Amino acid sequence: MRLHRAAVLIAACVTAYTGAAAQEFQLEDVPAVASVPIAQIKPSTVIFADQRNDKLADPATELIPFDDWARSRPVQRRFLSLFPSFVEPTLNQQTKLKLSVYQAEARFRLPRPAAALDLSRYANVTFLEQIDPAVKHRPITAGDDAPNKDAGAAHRPPDRRWCEDANAICVRSRYMFEGKIPAGIQLANKLREESKKPIPDFIEFQSEIMLVTQPRLTELPTLTGLDSTVTSALEQNIFWVNQVIQFGKLLAVLQQHPTEREAAIATVYILIAVRNDVLHKQREYSNTPVLRNLVPAQLLMGKSSFNSGDSLSAGLPKYARSRIKAIANMMERE
Repeated sequence: MRLHRAAVLIAACVTAYTGAAAQEFQLEDVPAVASVPIAQIKPSTVIFADQRNDKLADPATELIPFDDWARSRPVQRRFLSLFPSFVEPTLNQQTKLKLSVYQAEARFRLPRPAAALDLSRYANVTFLEQIDPAVKHRPITAGDDAPNKDAGAAHRPPDRRWCEDANAICVRSRYMFEGKIPAGIQLANKLREESKKPIPDFIEFQSEIMLVTQPRLTELPTLTGLDSTVTSALEQNIFWVNQVIQFGKLLAVLQQHPTEREAAIATVYILIAVRNDVLHKQREYSNTPVLRNLVPAQLLMGKSSFNSGDSLSAGLPKYARSRIKAIANMMERE
């Protein structure tokens, strides 16, 4: 009898553990997040959309030119640019550094009131390590920030300096490319002219992570399109990158479910702006068969045989999906 009871107890524990594991979020691709009624969002499901099939996207790169995006989507520009007045940097008096953007957005339901969830717990290095373990971080101060050292830097907000807000955490991060990419970069460097700077086999960036404060907090329903109270929002601004990427933004918005008292709705945005001069560097590799799959546009969009893993080496679409799924699972476990 005791053995039978023990077996039943073990089976119950196994079932409970299996059931908990089965609750991990799954992604469901949709044409647009706003097109899915809140009532149709299933438990443990992230609805996900990006701009690759957008009418504004360049068919060759699947990215949207920054100017087109900024002009046609002023609300998104206001909240998802590095700062609302950001424009493409000027290289000299006549030439602008042209950019293109990759934008992803996602939405999921959480089985708790929004007020019971505390996004301040994620404004730290631990949060960054958990959503992408392949990236290594170390804290920095305002004095370490690259744009702060240049009063005319395009990446410096007009009304403040990065990382001087008491609520902000700033980090310097490094991601070493994975899989076959480092070997490809090594070969590309051997074929480059000696006068050209070698291509790094890593991406290094500086960013600020903090909670969104008033009055922007109450203005966020304009972006999400969801008419309910925003209880908190968290953003990461990537304001300096050593190559390829010009800037990045992660914004997570938490709102009370419009019709359910015991539920919340989270909407997460990821925007990455990349340099067009890097995107179109195809001629350097076109005559070298082994490097044809190292074309930056293909790598960025996950369409190269060199892509691997779940982080930046996988390409931006998989990278965005992995980060958003990790965030959903963290919020679910809170």
